[in-house]
Amino acid sequence: MVYKKLKYSLFLGCVIPNRYAFIEAATRNVFEELGIELIDMDGASCCPAPGVFRGFDIDTWLVIGARNISIAEENGTDIALMCNGCYGSLLDINHTLKHDKDKLKMVNQHLAKIGRKFQGTSEIKHVMDILYNDYGVDRIKKRMINPLNLNLAVHYGCHLLKPCEIRPWDKEVEDPHFFDEMVETTGCKSLNYKDKLMCCGAGGGVRGAFKEVSLDFTREKLENIVASGADAIITACPFCQLQLDLGQVEVNGIFKDRINAPFKIPVVYFTQLLGLGMGMTNDELGLLKEHDLAGVPPFTSLEPFLQKIAKKT
Repeated sequence: MVYKKLKYSLFLGCVIPNRYAFIEAATRNVFEELGIELIDMDGASCCPAPGVFRGFDIDTWLVIGARNISIAEENGTDIALMCNGCYGSLLDINHTLKHDKDKLKMVNQHLAKIGRKFQGTSEIKHVMDILYNDYGVDRIKKRMINPLNLNLAVHYGCHLLKPCEIRPWDKEVEDPHFFDEMVETTGCKSLNYKDKLMCCGAGGGVRGAFKEVSLDFTREKLENIVASGADAIITACPFCQLQLDLGQVEVNGIFKDRINAPFKIPVVYFTQLLGLGMGMTNDELGLLKEHDLAGVPPFTSLEPFLQKIAKKT
């Protein structure tokens, strides 16, 4: 069978370049291995973050997002995103401007000042959507050469799923399976654990405004994951990854009197996992060993995960 050449403009967002550059590296390398072309979006800015900008100034949020989308329109491609928040923000903006003529007029009046225009020719796609729907799970299965055989706790994240009306998996948002299917292409088992779809605690500006409240969400999520016997947490969003990675260190401090033992669950982005199944090296996937650098992720050691992977392969 001859497959259509897949090509997208890659939107980096803020958290990945500033915190988790290895998510970008893993995604680029996996996509290259699969023959999916990613084009840089020169001049792209913050999406802007839905939990901040949209809450204060919807028109500014729309204009900034439309400017980003216009860069992909110039490239003649849809947009690939690695962050649930960026995905939700640009998806909502794209949908709004395609259905609200007044907002579209307002946005293009502002964009005209810098020689840009929103045309509505690009679609907004999470990299999960691209791999699951555009490339296809069956094709990914055929690329797997290293069965990993681990028990994993998938964390979907809120913005990947809802609002369901404009997402490509609207029929299964209350009981989704696509992320689990993606993980299980590697030979791993995706566990069903208590409150699996619960928020990580970071979104909606909660982490920034109410740190302890956000970490209490994280504590409960981590307790449920530990009870499932998971070898690692698999994410699809760098902000969720931050909350579940750095958040473990913070929970171990703030809630030390409420937890049975310090949390130490490795947190891995899903393209890193896919790359391992495809036979790629730890270095290619940014799976970093322990280090003593302050403020540099991973904040929770990946050593237990890497050791189990080494034994399996």
